[in-house]
Amino acid sequence: MSWKDKIAETRNGLRNFNGANPEVMRGFGALGKAVKEGGVLEFKVKEFIALGIAVADRCDACIGLHVEALVKAGATREEVADVLGMCIQMGGGPAMMYAAKALECYDELSAAA
Repeated sequence: MSWKDKIAETRNGLRNFNGANPEVMRGFGALGKAVKEGGVLEFKVKEFIALGIAVADRCDACIGLHVEALVKAGATREEVADVLGMCIQMGGGPAMMYAAKALECYDELSAAA
């Protein structure tokens, strides 16, 4: 399955959950908006942090969504690879496996952009 398909599947699942519990989704959406629009760090830096956590937590869906946001924010492959290097340093072998997935996702999504 392509990363685009995985992201679409993730969004469908989130829409489904939104139908079941819209109040929670509104609250989580408000939190996301507050942290992304507020503070002193640039949006792209915040997305790099989110990608690092997604790799560390081994969340394919999170990797897809945050790499997609980074591609839209203009992140370069070199920047993504640098962040993934830190993930590997902090998370060892398991992080390396998910870092490889994240770079594969970046390559697919940036080629389509």
